[in-house]
Amino acid sequence: MIKKFLAVLACAALVMGVTGCSKDNGGNAGSDVTTYKVGVAIYKYDDTFMTQYREELANYFKSLETDTVKYEVNVMDGKGDQGEQTNQINNFITGGYDVIIANLVQPTAASVVSAAAAEQDIPVVYINREPEAADLEAYPGKSTYVGADARQSGTYQGEIIAALPDHGDINGDGKVSYVMLVGDPDNVDAKYRTEFSIKAMEDAGYTMEKLVEQRGDWDKAKGQQITADALSQYGEQIEVIFANNDDMALGAVQALKDAERTVGEDVYLVGVDALAECVELVNNGGMTGTVLNDHVGQSHAAVDAAIAALNGEELEQYYWVDYVKVVKK
Repeated sequence: MIKKFLAVLACAALVMGVTGCSKDNGGNAGSDVTTYKVGVAIYKYDDTFMTQYREELANYFKSLETDTVKYEVNVMDGKGDQGEQTNQINNFITGGYDVIIANLVQPTAASVVSAAAAEQDIPVVYINREPEAADLEAYPGKSTYVGADARQSGTYQGEIIAALPDHGDINGDGKVSYVMLVGDPDNVDAKYRTEFSIKAMEDAGYTMEKLVEQRGDWDKAKGQQITADALSQYGEQIEVIFANNDDMALGAVQALKDAERTVGEDVYLVGVDALAECVELVNNGGMTGTVLNDHVGQSHAAVDAAIAALNGEELEQYYWVDYVKVVKK
């Protein structure tokens, strides 16, 4: 009788100790399921790369579910508004979510997000837009950044141009005259891609001449307009167009077509993300190259970090996923 009572008591303690929402699985007695609530904040939905990223992230969480562990993933659209996204993240925190994955509209908001999450001991995995190191250090072991080093992507863009037979100097005047389509100058990815693409060329010994450097907010239509305006002003002087992402590069493709410029003959164009449409353009000669921003590898690494945190593991400050050059096969 005493042994039976102790056994019942032990089972009760086990059930009470389960993290998350425990419920019956399929009506089978004794089959407890632990459900973790995962809040995912995306800076905006109408971004091609982040659409691929968030879909892969949700699918990967689903693939890792078992009979006893489930993940309730709630993905929110920040619509490019930090105020709205902050409210969404606050709702995750007050709603008792177990972990937050944040693709911030403004990476500088990480200090506020981490402070609020720390009050409730909720781990935060930052993705795609890198916060300041100090903001990660302020919440050690419970916050991390998962992404690719944007300096590498910029360097690869420059190396793609430097490897061309004329090294981007189409007119042979001893300098490479370029247009830079900048995503968002406040975003570290845009800063590094802008800086390191040119640095790679200069480090290789080539002289660079900046004709236009303008903010395009990662947007295809803005990329097209900036390129069209630059072509109108500088015409055949433009030898290379560097785009911080492929959406803006696609806009540049259209502007170049409208101006009857031919990639690979009288102009070069490189982007970042390796969107399927851009990879096809690279292979068909419609773009000079792009750089794979591995949404599969990054989203999986983000999920793995989130699950490690749920399991009580201490997070490293950074988890890096390499970029890959994409040129014509």
